[in-house]
Amino acid sequence: MSYTGPDFDPPPSRRFRRGPLTVALAALVPGALLGWAVYAAVGGSGDDGGDASTSAGASASASSPAPSSADASPPDGPDESDGKKPSTSPDSASGSASASSSPSASAPAGTGPLKGKVVVIDPGHNPGNFRHTAEINRQVDIGTNSKECDTTGTSTNDGFSEAKFTLDVAHRMRALLEAQGATVKLTQDDDRPFGPCIDERARIGNKAKADAVVSIHADGSGTGNRGFHVILPGPVNSGAADTRAIVEPSRELGERIAGNFVRATGNGPSNYVGGGTGLVTRKDLGGLNLSTVPKVFIECGNMRDSKDAALLTSGAWRQKAARGISEGIASFLRG
Repeated sequence: MSYTGPDFDPPPSRRFRRGPLTVALAALVPGALLGWAVYAAVGGSGDDGGDASTSAGASASASSPAPSSADASPPDGPDESDGKKPSTSPDSASGSASASSSPSASAPAGTGPLKGKVVVIDPGHNPGNFRHTAEINRQVDIGTNSKECDTTGTSTNDGFSEAKFTLDVAHRMRALLEAQGATVKLTQDDDRPFGPCIDERARIGNKAKADAVVSIHADGSGTGNRGFHVILPGPVNSGAADTRAIVEPSRELGERIAGNFVRATGNGPSNYVGGGTGLVTRKDLGGLNLSTVPKVFIECGNMRDSKDAALLTSGAWRQKAARGISEGIASFLRG
């Protein structure tokens, strides 16, 4: 996701809940961020992902599902976060995706602490979007206004696409969450030519009655801008959008993901949005505005910064990212 223009709202004051859970939650993100600061100070910065495997295109661990498509390399493109038109340049992906309008279903749920819980993972963008510019430029209603159906996403300077990154992380997360008994659905699995549109992505989570939805992204900001941030829904009540019931649980979900992401990856929060908290509240994203279940976006890093790009292109680091996000989700679902 390229963050280049829209205003965002500073994170609102936290709503404290009564009881022991509140105390634990209040300490979660600050404690994790403090741990990251100490970690960085003693020389353990996440520049190399904390792992020997840091080269672009490093292979995934043997236990993790492999990406379902070849690397697509569209040029830097926008998504919900800016108003630029997506690129029409071709990439290196081969073959055409089969049409499908249904989300990728999970394997039968097993046993574990998350048995009975439904998680929807939304891999941002579709590798084939750049081939379907007319379709993804179609305007859809997001409650507050209208926006493009979808966009191409961004890429590293070497051509590793956001679409490939998000799908790979989604596969790794699915394996981790299913191992704990959760039912996991993907909004797309490179199993359709383009999309789904942002409004359909929201409906998939709503229809599944998901206990948590996380949309996976990587940013396309300027060089020197580093770190992750979690995007939370702001209170919206306009047209088809009414987020008031999900603002508080989504914030709790986002805080737990942020804290666990720091611990799993060793990487700190964004140095360019969020004021060092790793949390940003926005009211202009259709995927959040139209959700009726707890949902957040996470920008795992900045693909246009060489240091962040080295992490995002590392399979070993992507496994850490998937673990951090999954552990945050699991923590939220366990309560």
